[in-house]
Amino acid sequence: MRGMTNRRPARVYTARGPVEGEDWQAVAAALNDRMAARRIGQQELAHLSGVSVSTLRQLQHGAGRRVQNKTLAAISRALAWPEGHLAAVLLTRRSAPAGSTTGAERPAVDEQVLTLLHQLERRMAEVGERLALIEHAIRDHRAR
Repeated sequence: MRGMTNRRPARVYTARGPVEGEDWQAVAAALNDRMAARRIGQQELAHLSGVSVSTLRQLQHGAGRRVQNKTLAAISRALAWPEGHLAAVLLTRRSAPAGSTTGAERPAVDEQVLTLLHQLERRMAEVGERLALIEHAIRDHRAR
């Protein structure tokens, strides 16, 4: 018990800077392109996603400030992308120096990409089913 009195609480991880392998510039480019294509401004996107204008502005400029996955997911949904889209952009469009990834790191990235692809496949199947229902409803309406 004597050793227990000198214990310090575990240190909380508070780093906010970029992590190696994350491509915030790719996130900024994707975000800006999508906002322009959908003709949506920061205020409207902030309202739709529940993310502050300040955070959106930082993301649009590619600032290496890390944000939570749920923030990226909320922005993705608000822009009619699959929930994991911006997270995938962040992790998969990186430009690592040749030979910098070890064999141990590669499977984790490959697994993330496969997981995202499976999510996209499921979402596309849902969209296909919805379209089929809409087409069926239109045919029924025309037949009347």
